[in-house]
Amino acid sequence: MNMDQYIGRLLDDRYEILEVIGTGGMAVVYKARCHRLNRLVAIKILKDEFARDEEFRRRFHAEGEAVAMLSHPNIVQVYDVSSTDNANFIVMELIDGISLKQYMEKKGVLNWKETLHFAMQIAKGLEHAHGRGIIHRDIKPHNVMVLKNGSVKVMDFGIARVMSKSNTLTKEALGSVHYISPEQAKGGHTDTRSDLYSLSVVMYEMMTGRPPYDGESPVAVAIQHINGGAVMPSTLNPNIPSGLEQIIMKGMALEIQDRYVSATEMLQDMEEFRKNPAIVFHYRTLIDDATRPITVVNQMPVKPRTTAEKVVQAKTGQPPVRATTDSIRIHQGTGPIAGASQVRKRTTGTAGNPTRNREAAEAARRAQQRRLAEERQREEEQRSRVATVAIVVCSAVAILAIVVFLVALFNGVLLNKELEYVKVPSLIGEVYSEYLEAELEDFNIQLRPQQYDAEYEKGTIMSQEPVGGTEVKKGADIWITISMGAEPEVKTMDNYIGFRQDEVISALKGQGFHPLVSEEPSAEYPVGVIIRTDPVASTELEEGQEIKLYVSSGPDIVTAEMLDVVGKDKEHAVELLNAKGFERVRTITVESDEPAGRVIFQSETAGEEIDIMTEILLEISEGPAETEPPVIEEPDPDPSETEPSEEVWSTVSVSFALPRRDTAYTVTLLRDGAVLYADVPIEPGSDIFSVNVEGSGTMLFELVIDGEVYTSKPVEFQP
Repeated sequence: MNMDQYIGRLLDDRYEILEVIGTGGMAVVYKARCHRLNRLVAIKILKDEFARDEEFRRRFHAEGEAVAMLSHPNIVQVYDVSSTDNANFIVMELIDGISLKQYMEKKGVLNWKETLHFAMQIAKGLEHAHGRGIIHRDIKPHNVMVLKNGSVKVMDFGIARVMSKSNTLTKEALGSVHYISPEQAKGGHTDTRSDLYSLSVVMYEMMTGRPPYDGESPVAVAIQHINGGAVMPSTLNPNIPSGLEQIIMKGMALEIQDRYVSATEMLQDMEEFRKNPAIVFHYRTLIDDATRPITVVNQMPVKPRTTAEKVVQAKTGQPPVRATTDSIRIHQGTGPIAGASQVRKRTTGTAGNPTRNREAAEAARRAQQRRLAEERQREEEQRSRVATVAIVVCSAVAILAIVVFLVALFNGVLLNKELEYVKVPSLIGEVYSEYLEAELEDFNIQLRPQQYDAEYEKGTIMSQEPVGGTEVKKGADIWITISMGAEPEVKTMDNYIGFRQDEVISALKGQGFHPLVSEEPSAEYPVGVIIRTDPVASTELEEGQEIKLYVSSGPDIVTAEMLDVVGKDKEHAVELLNAKGFERVRTITVESDEPAGRVIFQSETAGEEIDIMTEILLEISEGPAETEPPVIEEPDPDPSETEPSEEVWSTVSVSFALPRRDTAYTVTLLRDGAVLYADVPIEPGSDIFSVNVEGSGTMLFELVIDGEVYTSKPVEFQP
């Protein structure tokens, strides 16, 4: 079938196919418009040879639905998986960018900062997927999209599991075989560490401009992955930092147990390297002994044939050597028989003189005995040296084994002390609520999509993993499935306002709907709680309908510049502040010589940007005190007739405005810099602090809160 025939068609009565944007080994990717939500999406439609296979279609849909559960900024979101009009397709978010492969082809060799930037984002996406039991199995630059803002998104999660139905390495597999792990190449068991191997190969290519293995056929490349021995990337790019090279080679370890245990562990090393690019990790990354020198006879330079020979040439800069057949010599004359034969050949010409023949024969015999004695001595010395070396090596190996055992034992004891194991409770039949989560503080509760089940009442837990009674590490995940009760004939929208986002998503996906989350500020609802939904509660729903969830992102903070209202009338000051957006204005009346109704103090500094929800306190003057009748002063007495007069003190009542607080606190009152009252307790919610003070003349009183002067005022004492 010509795949272009889909252009212009409407799939599922909602997706209008617009144009082809990519072609892969098993599918064609189109740009499409979703008429229900009026947005552009990407649709991947299976090719005919795969769509005709019923088992393949079943696995394709199962994997697609599982991947639709993933939600991470570094993973391309899958919206829908469907079959209609003889088309099997996946609906995904449309990415405005290019593949990492295209980016690498444009840039050539990437610097280490770019490599780390991209690799950490890919690893974070893998960490999210691995935590939910999904392995990618086809990590390669072609499946990583680079956005215009520099972020990356991994696509085609879970599709490789479907493709693995056939393990034949064909031309279609050539793009992937450069990045597959050794266990994938052998058709063996794969796990999350297989993805980490592929990620490390991608990092290798980013840093060197070429993958670690290449060949004339996919099979040739796969065999190289199985044999290992890749050239160290620093031989191709001397600018690669040692720490980053170690991370790459550890991730590319031939044996799966020698790699990083998880994406989280790999991310930890990446983060350590990011903080300190000069770091060198304490683990061995050279995974073969190809550089060990080998002594051969009459060595000749030859063209490298094996991976090991390529490693030698890459590291030393010299072509490998190999012993040739004609360089092998058989060393004769080392035994008695051979020696006698040689003597006989040498004495053939003296047969005419028996005496000389006997002397020659005796001399030859003695010479032969000396040679044999010397050879025996050399052999004894050689055996002695070999025995000594063997003893030393065996002793070193034994000591090393003992040390490793003790370290492992000691670390095991420490780890067992640090890792606390707890028993998983049986939750089946329990009513799920936030209170239940609070009771299970030793575990991390994770929700799977809810399911209809007439056997379990709505809101009760119908399954859990791991099962009750299992011992796990403290803080481990418990995945639970909540029952929605018996399936109704007509599905209607429930009232989810005030419920947590994860609970609502679990419920909607369990009913076959597709939740779409948007955040909105809200001062009424906490972060992560549903504010409203579209459609609203009690609306009749269609199968597979998309439902918009509006989730609280917390209160929206709005700021404004504080005005200077000191000296203005009370009504005018409040009006100005309200017009600026400050609605929480509080006023108190205090004694002052200023005209009545005038603002003499404001709690916030003029000119500063503050939250408009901040409470602003204004002190309003109650006007000067009433004047007393004039007093006729007596004429001053003659100084010579009077004694010096003493200073006269009087007592007045003074009030200070206080900041409103929800908890008790203390204040200190200073008079002309000296402590008058210390640590006076103030009750929560108090507005005014009033106290009788003594003094004479004009004195300055300061109110101190939390070690700083909060307010001050001069007080004039009448004699």
